[in-house]
Parts: sequence; C-alpha cells; structure tokens
Amino acid sequence: MTLIGRYPLVAATLLCAAVVAGLLLFGYPEAAQWTASLYSLLVAARLAWDMVRQLLRGHWGIDLLAVTAVVSTVVVGEYIASLIIVLMLSGGRALEDFAQGRAQRELSALLERAPMTAHRERAGEPPEEISVDEVRPDDVLLVRPAEVVPVDGTLLSGFGSFDESALTGESLPVERTAGQDVMSGALNGQAAVRIRATAAAEDSQYSRIVALVREASASRAPVVRLADRYAVPFTAFAFLLAGAAWLFSGDPARFAEVLVVATPCPLLIAAPVAFVGGMGRAAKSGIIIKNGGTLEKLSRVKVAAFDKTGTLTGGRPVLLEIRPAGAAGARLGPDGLLRLAASAEQYSSHVLAASVMEAAADRGLELQAAAEAEEAATHGVAAQIGGHAVVVGKPAFVANRSRGVERTPLASGEMAVYVAVDGDFAGTLVMSDAVRPNAASVLGQLRALGVEETLMLTGDARETAGHIAAEVGLTRVQAECLPADKVETVRSLPHRPVMMVGDGVNDAPVLAAADVGVAMGAKGSTAASESADVVIMLDDLSKVPRAVEIGRRSVKVALESIWIGIALSIGLMVLAALGFVPAVAGALFQELVDLATILNALRALGPGRTTAAAAVPAAREPRYSDSVP
Repeated sequence: MTLIGRYPLVAATLLCAAVVAGLLLFGYPEAAQWTASLYSLLVAARLAWDMVRQLLRGHWGIDLLAVTAVVSTVVVGEYIASLIIVLMLSGGRALEDFAQGRAQRELSALLERAPMTAHRERAGEPPEEISVDEVRPDDVLLVRPAEVVPVDGTLLSGFGSFDESALTGESLPVERTAGQDVMSGALNGQAAVRIRATAAAEDSQYSRIVALVREASASRAPVVRLADRYAVPFTAFAFLLAGAAWLFSGDPARFAEVLVVATPCPLLIAAPVAFVGGMGRAAKSGIIIKNGGTLEKLSRVKVAAFDKTGTLTGGRPVLLEIRPAGAAGARLGPDGLLRLAASAEQYSSHVLAASVMEAAADRGLELQAAAEAEEAATHGVAAQIGGHAVVVGKPAFVANRSRGVERTPLASGEMAVYVAVDGDFAGTLVMSDAVRPNAASVLGQLRALGVEETLMLTGDARETAGHIAAEVGLTRVQAECLPADKVETVRSLPHRPVMMVGDGVNDAPVLAAADVGVAMGAKGSTAASESADVVIMLDDLSKVPRAVEIGRRSVKVALESIWIGIALSIGLMVLAALGFVPAVAGALFQELVDLATILNALRALGPGRTTAAAAVPAAREPRYSDSVP
C-alpha cells in the first residue's frame, strides 16, 4: 500500500500546508488563513466525532484537548499553529506504526519466516514442491541448504547442522545425527538433508509458536489501559491551567498556547511500544509471552512454584539399583522383577514408566502384554501380567493392593518405584533424576528479583522431594499431591502474583490456575503450552528469571515513558501559561516531546542489565505441607 493510501490524512495535511505556503508566497495571506483554518476545523470536527464514539464505548482519551487546541488557535488567528497541530495528530498514527513495527521486529520475524512450501520425495521421482499444508506424517522431505525445516521430523541423513536461534534464542547451531528429531522452523545448514515428517504442519512445533506469537501481537496490557486513565486528570489540569493563564493575562491567545502543548501522544503510544518491545526481546531469547498483561504480572511476581520432574530436575530418570524384597522378590530375582514392572508400566503415562521400560530394554528383557490393566493417575498402575497380579507405583498405592510395603532408604536425588506381585511386596526399583546444575542459581536470581517465596509442588514421595528441595534451597515443599491438590495450593497462596513453572500434561491445570503459568521446553506438552501464559522454547531453567527480568524492565520503561511525556508537557504548559512559548513554537516543541518519549519506550528492546546469579544461601530443611493449605 502506498503512503497516501495508508495515511490519507497525513497526505491531505501536507497538501494543505503546501497550498497555504504557496498562497503566502504569492501574497495572499487572507486566503492562506481561510484555507488553513477551514481545513483545521474540518479535521477537528472529525476528531470530535471519533471522540464521542470512544466516550460511548467507555474509553477516555485526550482528543478533547486536541479538538480544543485546534479550535482555539483558529479563533485567535494562529492558523499556522493549528495546521501544525493537525499534522502532529495525523502523523501520530504513522509515528506509532513505526515505533510498533520497530518494537515488534522479533515477533514479526518469527511470523515472516514461517515455511510455506516443502520438497516431498517419492520412489523413482524427483522431489516435488508442495504446499506445507499438504505434508503428512511419514512423508520423506528434502530440506535444501539454508531452507527452513517445514514440519517436525526425524533426520534420515547421517548428519545435519541446524540454526534454532529463532525458536530457542540459542545462537550456536545444533548438530543432529540420523534418527534424532528436527524441529520445524529450524534453519538448515550448508548441506541438503532428508527428514521423515512426524507431524502435519498444523501439529508441528513452529505452527504452535506462530499461534502463540499472533496471540501475543494482538494483546493489550493493563498498564496501557492505565495510561488511558492518566488522560482524565491530565486533561482537567490542562484546561484549568489554560483558563487561569487567560484569566490572569487577559489574553485569549494564552489559552490556545497552553493547549497547544497539552496533546501528549506518549499517553497513547509509549506504553504499548514498551510492552511490544519487551515481548519482542523475550522472543529473541526463546521466551514466548502470550499477552502484554503477563509482562505486568511477571514484574510483580512474589511466589514462584515449581514442578519437580523435568523442571527442577532433568526429567530423564535412570535406574540405579534393583532391590528385591521378601519371598516374591527372591523368587523373581532382579531381572524378573524389572521385567514384570516394565510390562505393567507399558500402561502408565507417568514419566518414571518410560524410564523403567527403557531400563528393561537396555537389559534385553522382553515385555509381556497385560490381560487387563488400570492406571491411577500419578499414583501407579495395576495389571495382570502372565498370570501374575502386578502393582507398580508409589508406596501408598502399592500398600493398598498388597500385604504391606517396606519403605526403602534413599539418598539425595533418588526415588523409588515400589512393586508388589500376587499381593506380596516384591521390591523396589531405585531411580535417580539429577537436579539441573543451575537450579540453585536460578532460585537465587529469582530472590534477587523480588520473589519472596519458592516452593515445590510434586506428586513424588516426600523423601525424594525433600532431598531435592534441600539441595536447591526451596523454602517450602508439598509432596505426594494430585493435580487437583496443586491447583488448590496455588489458588490459596496469600501472596500474589504466583508464578508456576512446569512441563508435563498433568501440569496444565495448575499452569492455568496460576497468575503466571510458565511451560518449560520447546518439546513440552501441548496441553501445558496452551494453558501457560509463558512458553520457554529452550529446555533451560535460567530462562525463568530472564522472563521475570524482562517483565520488570518493560513495565519500568513503559511507566518512565508515560511520566517523561507528562512531565515535559506540564513544563511546556507552565512556560506557555507565562507567555514564553508562542503557539507555533509550542506545536513544534510538542513533536519533540512525542519523539523523546517514544525513543525512550524503544529501550525495552534492549537487553538491560543482566541479573547476576545471587548468592545461594546454605541449604536448610524445607518446610513441608502435608495437606492443601
């Protein structure tokens, strides 16, 4: 679209200014005044109509000041000033579009690079170019050098190098080998590779990111609505000062001169620019913030709650030891106990189930199908395997379906899967899920950013949760809780806002219940990502304090910009009331005020000061909650 088509009022105002300049140049000052005055009054009438419609919708603004400034300058004969005001107002949208475009650059980059086509291979045929929407799972695709991977897939070529910086914020290319997953949206390196599609376009990672970015781009932050409310007292003050200047000076031109500098676009532009800039900055760091309101909440977070497995820990537990117990355990032996447990775990969705099955596969144990199986979410699974009644899971779950359980001692970071066979306790599988190396540092950074309390909400056993909490320095632990317990805990916490960080399907309810839900990991659960307010694309816990820091900086810059605009405008109004700022000069000064505040708002795009890892206090015994508070 041309400039004239996009900003017709700007084009019309510039044309009118050219006509007025020509009339003045050729000696027709009265015609110039009539032309400028008539045009300015027509624009003022349009603004007045728009203002009435906004008032009927319940939105206050500063259009009343603009309309009064235009009319008053026309009445006192300052028609050049009235034309400058009209140009300032009509150019405000162009200036806002520029600033918003600059602030939205990182968000727009993700949308613009969305793949549109793919190259599908079929036996005996050359690769055909198809729309990315035509790709189906199991299609073999050729990804040429410097092309964007169109859908999620598995690498068929022996080796590939991919730039995932637009997705995760990780600047270094990542290397993949045959059989490893490749994320849609990643930029291929210098060699063509072949992948096998594992998802259609609409189900691929990049499409979900694009949907999140579109949602973020369309959002409106509470602080922006707050800026609108500033307009009411500001408008009242401007009219009072202008009226007082007229009263004490006896010059009606003084009224117009005050109002000329009382039309601050910063109230309408600076805050949205700062918030969009903050979301763009977050996107560049691999953090998708779904809406502007989340930035405001992030800046005030008082409590940070974490899931354990996959969030504070790596999420990939490994089998450390098999401890058979009793006559049943002695009869089965370590491999027999593991084989039965893994066969039952085939019917469980718990993260430990996958680790148990993987351990059995590593030992070459063949799993058996169950005649029947029943899972109790987060607690365990009971199944009929090869004529045996097998129960696997937490101690309480196994004890309720057998003749007792012997609790096994655990070291720091260890967890136990309890097994009963035919009603008798048969032993435990000791697993270990190592704490993330930066977990303690992350909690220290959050405390440095003003987070007053940190807690863990987990379905795991109390002993395991306690070891992890003490190691990373958490202040409170609630263990052995169901998803509903987590939701109730978060809702009942007295200090707000509450941020919840998790990654799994069972975290979706509590992420939705928290004031700020943060979903970890680019390949995390779709349900968790949809429920969360913040989605961290890289599986990096340090992005959590980074998101809080970006929220704090964005709000700070937005409020600074608003108050800078108000302060400069009030200063100019006082000078104009005293007779030091003529109408034409005031209109030009106001343009400079607008530019200064918008440039300040664009600071939200910058990195700011990175919070240094706070010193982590010595580990202390965490406070436990055995029941929902």
